[in-house]
Amino acid sequence: MTEIRLHNTRTRAKEVFEPIDPGNVRMYVCGPTVYDRAHLGNARPVIVFDVLYRLLREVYGPDHVSYVRNFTDVDDKINARAAESGRSIGEITEETTRWYLEDMGALGTLEPDHMPRATAYIPQMIAMIEDLIAKGHAYEAEGHVLFAVESYRDYGRLSGRTVEDMIAGARVEVAPYKRNPMDFVLWKPSSPDLPGWDSPWGRGRPGWHIECSAMSFELLGESFDIHGGGNDLMFPHHENEIAQSCCAHPEGQFARVWLHNEMLQVEGRKMSKSLGNFFTVRDLLDQGVRGEVIRFVFLSTHYRKPMDWTAEKAKEAEATLRKWYAAVDGVAPGTVPAAVLEPVADDLNVHGALTAMHELYRAKDVEGLAAALTLLGFLDGGVPLWAKESPVDAGVKELVDTLVAERTAARKAKDFARADALRDGFARAGVIVKDTPEGAVWELATDFDPAALEGLR
Repeated sequence: MTEIRLHNTRTRAKEVFEPIDPGNVRMYVCGPTVYDRAHLGNARPVIVFDVLYRLLREVYGPDHVSYVRNFTDVDDKINARAAESGRSIGEITEETTRWYLEDMGALGTLEPDHMPRATAYIPQMIAMIEDLIAKGHAYEAEGHVLFAVESYRDYGRLSGRTVEDMIAGARVEVAPYKRNPMDFVLWKPSSPDLPGWDSPWGRGRPGWHIECSAMSFELLGESFDIHGGGNDLMFPHHENEIAQSCCAHPEGQFARVWLHNEMLQVEGRKMSKSLGNFFTVRDLLDQGVRGEVIRFVFLSTHYRKPMDWTAEKAKEAEATLRKWYAAVDGVAPGTVPAAVLEPVADDLNVHGALTAMHELYRAKDVEGLAAALTLLGFLDGGVPLWAKESPVDAGVKELVDTLVAERTAARKAKDFARADALRDGFARAGVIVKDTPEGAVWELATDFDPAALEGLR
């Protein structure tokens, strides 16, 4: 069996991955708060952990891996969006959840095995909070329930900070009812205009952190293998998850391995609306950037390093994918070559795998290349996603292939009049032709006109 090695944030070391139960490998990844479109940075953890999910399925078998990614559908950001838009909270969360799944699907990501919504697990959250109070790890104060950070001696171990450092360096909510400035909210009261549920502490709603602890326990148990997310979640969200989960279930380990991806930049700068370089995944897709291209650019940088999105990288990624897709067209994937699988298994070194795939292409190992493209999410059932988006009629494909070959022959024969006529005709018909060192490749634009193509015969 392929040995998987992962960098565990908790131990700050790369370790051989040994699942608790090889027959049931379990992973939890923090999902989105559904109040708006996912911006480009939101897509990085989705793609990173999709690759890990695919790797685990490859090594342990698809039926032996459980992947959970939640939706936060109760949150003050959602409440604020509803208030400013005049739309209902339910309408907003339903719409943005659908957007998220569509946009992430366009990036070639598989849907997790479980996608729980926070609002469906309120009873489990209330039960966990009651248990924490009973064990002396939480207390009620002025309609709130707070976790007592000092009751958990390992608080800060994940991020490597002391409580004093965290108080000094973090924006801590100042509240007179807190025993310690670092104590965090498990439950808070709701006014009549806000979502709320009945509880032993009055009508209210959960704090942010408790939802992941309650849902992961319900779906994966008191101990599971991997917990992932962006490094911006390490503190306070993941620290708080660990504290409340380990105190509620001291007989368990919660998550054994923690993985965190680094953040994203755009053209060398932090993505920001004020800098004018902020955009959503949908913005790029609507501009004609293929989902696989976004995926390729993301995977070209190791997940634990900052990633820089540039237009030049996207251009290079598309050129590479086009020639690889042309090479594997109609080819059934073989076994994933060790030269690809081993770097992916070495802490998701996908850059190393992509380097190996260039060698597979040069060696004309098309079965191996197709298998590698499938493993990394660039092929679905042996077919590129963009081909699935706009299937090409067999007759159209034959005609375009013939005309492209005729254009190549005309250029070689220096019949530039015919070559230019075909070039201009392709443009009118909506056929995009690109010349590569390996030959011409083509695709149909969204405004493809088959009648105009027929006129080129």
